[in-house]
Parts: sequence; structure tokens; C-alpha cells
Amino acid sequence: MEPSPEMKRNRLPSMNFEAEILADPHDNSELYVIPSMRSLTAEEYVEAFQSFLDHSTEHQCMDEFNKEVMPHIMAGLGNGKSTINILGVGSGTGEQDLKMIQILQAAHPGVLINNEIIEPNPQHVATYKELVNRAPDLQGVSFTWHQLTSSEYEQQVKEKNTHKKFDFIHMIQMLYRVEDIPNTIKFFHSCLNHQGKLLIIILSDSSGWASLWKKYRHCLPSTDSGHYITSDSITAVLRKLGIKYHVYEFPSDWDITQCFIEGDPDGGHMMDFLTGTKNFLGTAPMAMRSRLQEALCQPECSSRKDGRVIFCNNLSMIVVES
Repeated sequence: MEPSPEMKRNRLPSMNFEAEILADPHDNSELYVIPSMRSLTAEEYVEAFQSFLDHSTEHQCMDEFNKEVMPHIMAGLGNGKSTINILGVGSGTGEQDLKMIQILQAAHPGVLINNEIIEPNPQHVATYKELVNRAPDLQGVSFTWHQLTSSEYEQQVKEKNTHKKFDFIHMIQMLYRVEDIPNTIKFFHSCLNHQGKLLIIILSDSSGWASLWKKYRHCLPSTDSGHYITSDSITAVLRKLGIKYHVYEFPSDWDITQCFIEGDPDGGHMMDFLTGTKNFLGTAPMAMRSRLQEALCQPECSSRKDGRVIFCNNLSMIVVES
């Protein structure tokens, strides 16, 4: 992604990533404005996230966890009750929710399942509902959506004094957007029934994300509104709260090769997802783009395989006791 000689000659210093002005070398009266950097909207995030999923093994990694570990977790839920209550916090479009419900149905045939969902993104909620309408074998499963953030749900529960208990609560890849992580974990842990389980899926400290966020944070833009947290941060909170937990580590990869191909649409969307920034490659200062692309290629972040750049996306599945 080397800039053209004209771009190099006419680039003016950028302050706080404001709009940059480039003068045409052939006609100095003409000016070109590069838009300012900004965070992704909810709709733009959906598109960027889909590019990440399309090029990563994240869902396949979760499928391995579902196959190897989830049946044992589900078998211990419910305590013989006729109805099992599930709460998904930040469930997104629901694919993982339905897979876990299938495992629960296999472990407890004939049991009624009350599945509640907290998800603030309206596009995700709509997609989830469509998925449910198309899915077979959901007899005996009820769905209730709360189009709220986790903190809004917590506030609503406390205001209405309706502290419902759940047998299984999952928080999959969502704590990055939570402001008060310790209190959020403490609240949802308090929502567990006796012998209930809380599942937190978060990026592992062995992932490239951990290295990027800790060692190369200076390469990332201020427009990224997420929190840079990994599994060690979560287990530290759980230890401080005195809560028992077990961590399962699963490998996952993300092919980011297209992030280095100039003009590649998927590469652009993936860089937007990685930085939380709309059109990062088109709006970031050239120096920032170069620094980040160089950081992504470091061995603690990525590996090379058959000419591809494979970013380490390892996940930690943290199973928390009630």
C-alpha cells in the first residue's frame, strides 16, 4: 500500500486525524479533502463484522467447544426442573444461541426452554428473529428479546425489582463494549440459579489481539471505542469476586492477507472491524496505516502460511460457577 509519489510530496501534516488537504501537483488551485476518521455506526459494524467472520475460524472454534465441552455443561443444568431458563447477553444474530439450545435439548429431552436475549443492535435482532422463524425443532422453546445494552437491562431490572434467575447465562465476545466490566460480571453472576453456569467467551491472552493491544496500542486509532481486554483481565475480576471458574483454550485463525491488498473491499472491511473505524484505509494518515500493517505482521500477532498472513484469533471459554 505504498502511496504514490504525488501523495508523498503533497501530504500536509495532520493534527488529531482531522480532514487532510492534498494539493494537486499539476494545478495548485485544486484541493482534495480526505474525510476525517470516525467510529463505525451500528449498521457499518454489522458489515465489517461479517467480513471478519467470513475470513476467520471464530465460529468453527466455537463449534469445537460446543462439541467437546458444552454437552457436559448442559447436562448439569436445570436440577431436574421442567423448564430451563437461558439468558444471552449480546447474542448478536443468534447462530451460536441456537446451537447451544440444540445441545440443551439433546441433554434434556422434552424440557421447556425459556430463552431471553439482550441485544442492542436492531439489525442483529431482526436477523436473529428470521433465523428462529426458519429453524426446525424449536418446539418447547420460547424467545424473548430485550433490545437493550447489558447496562440498560441491568438498570431496568433494578428499577422494576424483577430480578429473574437463569440456569445458564452466556456472554460471547461482548465485554469489549461494556463500560464497567467487574460490576457487569457481578450483576449477571447474581442472576444465576443454584447450580447455574455463566459462560464468558473472550479473546485469549495467547491471541494476536493481546499482543496488538498491549505492545502495539500506539498503532491503533482513537476512533476505536472498544475496550482492549483479554481472558486474563476477566479471570482477575473473577478471582477478586471470589468466584470459581474454569478456562478452556481453543485455537482460532483469521486470514488478514487482503488487508494488505490496496483497494480490496474485504480487506477494507476487515481493517474497519480491526480498528472500529469507518474506511480506515481511506481516512487514516499514511503513517498510521503503515505502522498498523507492520504491527499486524509481527510474529507475536500473525504467522505466514502458503503466502497468506494468518492472524492469531485464539479464544478463551470461561465457565463460571454459580
